[in-house]
Amino acid sequence: QVQLVESGGGSVQAGGSLRLSCAASRYTIGSYCMAWFRQAPGKERERVATINSDETPTYADSVKGRFTISRDNAKNTLYLQMNSLKPEDTAMYYCAASVARGFCWYRSYNYWGQGTQVTVSS
Repeated sequence: QVQLVESGGGSVQAGGSLRLSCAASRYTIGSYCMAWFRQAPGKERERVATINSDETPTYADSVKGRFTISRDNAKNTLYLQMNSLKPEDTAMYYCAASVARGFCWYRSYNYWGQGTQVTVSS
């Protein structure tokens, strides 16, 4: 069974940085679409960033220029580097994996991690 385990969340002040990690098992992250989503209390889940199998990233407008999605295939780990954090970035962040390839932004995601909380204070 595919397992995704996120880590790296925490509490930071506005302007700070965090790097989220997502370690995958029983799944080869370099072969398929992967993504980061987030969900704030009372809000719908939001797609934050996706990465294609050819390493092409796509970002939500709200994080473009501040967040970077990447992966280390040797470690089978997905990352989300978050810089210049804002209070509105506060949410539970989820790693997601697909069985699809190609352009990943609109793909469905089959596997999900348990989430890691990011809290940004002003």
